[in-house]
Amino acid sequence: MAFPENNPSRQSLIPSYLYSYPPNSSRSVNSSAAPPSRAAGTGRNFLIPAPKESRVELFSPAYYAACTAGGILSCGLTHMTVTPLDLVKCNMQIDPAKYKSISSGFGVLLKEQGVKGFFRGWAPTLIGYSAQGACKFGFYEYFKKYYSDIAGPENAAKYKTLIFLAGSASAEFIADVALCPFEAVKVRVQTQPGFARGLSDGFPKFIKAEGASGLYKGIVPLWGRQIPYTMMKFATFENIVEAIYKYAIPSPKDQCSKNLQLGVSFAGGYVAGVFCAIVSHPADNLVSFLNNAKGATVGDAVKKLGLVGLCTRGLPLRIVMIGTLTGAQWGIYDAFKVSVGLPTTGGGSSAPAQK
Repeated sequence: MAFPENNPSRQSLIPSYLYSYPPNSSRSVNSSAAPPSRAAGTGRNFLIPAPKESRVELFSPAYYAACTAGGILSCGLTHMTVTPLDLVKCNMQIDPAKYKSISSGFGVLLKEQGVKGFFRGWAPTLIGYSAQGACKFGFYEYFKKYYSDIAGPENAAKYKTLIFLAGSASAEFIADVALCPFEAVKVRVQTQPGFARGLSDGFPKFIKAEGASGLYKGIVPLWGRQIPYTMMKFATFENIVEAIYKYAIPSPKDQCSKNLQLGVSFAGGYVAGVFCAIVSHPADNLVSFLNNAKGATVGDAVKKLGLVGLCTRGLPLRIVMIGTLTGAQWGIYDAFKVSVGLPTTGGGSSAPAQK
């Protein structure tokens, strides 16, 4: 990935709403400045304290590497954790006659496969979504900076939501190329009992059955699911977080404790996740259908599921799953950024709400 040059003329184009700092802080986070004084006992307000010596300069290669690492942790761990929910959701989409509801779906899996069956497909989930998270968050931070530079400070501030949308769409386009092969194997392992135990034997079996090109059979529906999802995820999150600091919290962001800032990140992420689930659900049904049936087409999916089925089958479970997932992802991502001395995402330097 090419990084923007690290010079004052380019960094000056970053709108103030993207990142905020206390009034006397520098643009890079380093240990040369004296640490702020704290009142007795206030140190406990910091869930993850920033290291005393952090030399991560904004928009430097080290900064993008930190964002990439945070993305790996946030996406890989959270998606693996909700594997049981994802497993039931995929089977409800593929075989609704057998998996009629969330509760009965868990019952069927427990009866047929035992407790271990709830985590079938965890390996392709962990690796695939770790790769996706690395690209999603790392490239989002890069493209957000890149498009802000192109627009200039005035237009970037005026059309900030468009920049969020463009940056997230560009990042997700790349991220899905990394995710697609693992998603294909995951769906096959989860929805066809006996196909494979996991990634190690499922990957070669899938290639033998479908060919290497079969790993990317679902790339277009995956883009159709993930790009709108990610655009909603990032743009909604950024705007919700800004609104929370502006209208719901009486203190500017840079005066809030890290605990509070991370709580805002989780809340903003959860609300954004609900919108994400609704927008991307039809394509999610398509991805599950195409990766489960050899030689299936989009037309086959529409004919079998119907338009209403595409939009609603498995949606309640996915809303719960994606809301929790997205909230946790933003919480983990921002917690990691704080741990390396970087600011949390979004919010700007908001003034107290005006009455």
